[in-house]
Amino acid sequence: MAELISGYFAQSGFTNLSWENIVMFAIASLLMYLAVAKDAEPLLLIPIAFGMIIANIPPQVTGVFEPGTGFMLILQQGLVLGIYPPLIFLGIGAVTDFSFVLANPKTLFLGAAAQIGVFVTFIGANLLGFSLLDAAAISIIGGADGPTSIYVASVLKSQYLPVIAIASYSYIALVPVIQPPVMKLLTTKKERRIVMGKQLRKVSKLERIVFPVVSTIAISIIVPQSLPLIGMLMLGNLLRENGRTKRLVEASGKYISDTVIILLCVSVGAKADGKIFLSVESIMVMVLGCAAFIVATASGVLFAKLMNLFSTNKVNPLIGAAGVSAVPTAARVAQKVASEEDGTNFILMHAMGPNIAGVIGSAVAAGVFLSIIK
Repeated sequence: MAELISGYFAQSGFTNLSWENIVMFAIASLLMYLAVAKDAEPLLLIPIAFGMIIANIPPQVTGVFEPGTGFMLILQQGLVLGIYPPLIFLGIGAVTDFSFVLANPKTLFLGAAAQIGVFVTFIGANLLGFSLLDAAAISIIGGADGPTSIYVASVLKSQYLPVIAIASYSYIALVPVIQPPVMKLLTTKKERRIVMGKQLRKVSKLERIVFPVVSTIAISIIVPQSLPLIGMLMLGNLLRENGRTKRLVEASGKYISDTVIILLCVSVGAKADGKIFLSVESIMVMVLGCAAFIVATASGVLFAKLMNLFSTNKVNPLIGAAGVSAVPTAARVAQKVASEEDGTNFILMHAMGPNIAGVIGSAVAAGVFLSIIK
């Protein structure tokens, strides 16, 4: 009997469990707590956290990562091959109204300005000793766009992919905490009170249909490596705007997107092995990601202030912070900060312009990195 019991424990996970695994269980539990108790991106953090639990149950005894046959290994092929992120962009395009950008095209510049945080962090990460490949993957965190960060990290085969993914989605969840202090530091009360009007120009149906087609052609010719993300984003939007493909819009924006989010997040979490995740380099990735996000927020606000120096129609600088692509959270944060100064000031629809432009900007930034580094 003693031999049977001893043999059972030898075949169980207890003998292979490390302290790193236990710490990762604790981190996964924390993410689940934030997702459930604090409503912090639960659709993303819960499957990621559960994937982390799966990854840290000793694979020597589970066989889930067995080469060629392991279930999780097969599931992760969509991540490794860069399939999941473009499909998520398809869903984003299907539920996104680009008329906010078309009604006020100069907001495109605010979305572009926020990408400064990406390129500044790229330089900083490389100076700190990260390779060009890893530095590029890390810097995309500044765009506050989880799928884009994951796409770049997977295509460039960065060893920090799980850390980058978890950092991206964690900072997206923390937008209401991180952004307001930066926004208030860089603006005056007078600037935060700037009123931009209650109505935007009405955008015609023809404009809404032509925009995704022309954007795909123009952006992909200039930055070809951005096509998988931009192409799927604009396809989803074209399905939305043409008025004849409602079933495809529903499938893209709901069923495909939700299914892929589960597969992507579980796959990402399942790559979070404790031995990699709990390294000094991984902690540096988290710090650099936060720095990138802060710089991106500051860049958008400062560029909006710069625009006001040369424009008679002033913009509220707070909408510049929405240039990061955390849609629509960043736009709502801009509205909240503006409302704290003037409860009658409604800038949400204006903030949606740079917010949506940020999605396009992060995809273009990703394409630039993939074009010059891959």
